[in-house]
Amino acid sequence: MSKNTTATAHADTPAARLADVNAEIAKACKIARRKAEEVTLIAVSKTHPAEHIAPLIAAGQRVFGENRVQEAEGKWPGLREQTPDIELHLIGQLQSNKAEEAAALFDYIHSLDRPSLVKALAKAFDKAGRQVPCFVQVNIGAEDQKGGCAIADLPALLDKARSADIPIAGLMCVPPFGIEPVPYFALLAKLADDHGLAGRSMGMSGDFPNAIMLGATHIRVGTALFGTRGAQ
Repeated sequence: MSKNTTATAHADTPAARLADVNAEIAKACKIARRKAEEVTLIAVSKTHPAEHIAPLIAAGQRVFGENRVQEAEGKWPGLREQTPDIELHLIGQLQSNKAEEAAALFDYIHSLDRPSLVKALAKAFDKAGRQVPCFVQVNIGAEDQKGGCAIADLPALLDKARSADIPIAGLMCVPPFGIEPVPYFALLAKLADDHGLAGRSMGMSGDFPNAIMLGATHIRVGTALFGTRGAQ
């Protein structure tokens, strides 16, 4: 019994978790008749310190997601000095007054959701001298407590962003918690198709295979990679 327990403990490492997630991505892509290279795995490192992120970097993961600008500013400059090819995604809500910091730090922003943020980001991109591709976050479940653009407001917001020369990478959503997410993934995919957008940022640890089968190009995975608290 002790031998089996030890083997299980050794298997529960960042490298093993990454391999397991990549295997699940490959399996879902095979079922969907897609190439695994079409799906970008974003390791959601929010709330995790640098010492918990470093083993995943060592295992080969290069794309990470953070929820807060201030938290990312505190840990990613040092990690990027050691591994310059890191790609960093902002996946949480962005306050307009943090647009300049976000433009300087992140390679993608997944939470463009309102006209005032379009204006702030356009100004920030001009000042930074770089254009950061953005996903428009859609409030796919019409939940009052969540950020995201209402579905009815999406065409106008996309027009405004394009007029401001903000590069639109696609759409992003977070389906309602505790409800079957598949219909919401399908709806986001349809909205993306309707607006000629290839990118679909959808799917997390518990549901990313279904998201992939419905066209996800970016999945945001935290627990399946970092484990539960204290598992690192």
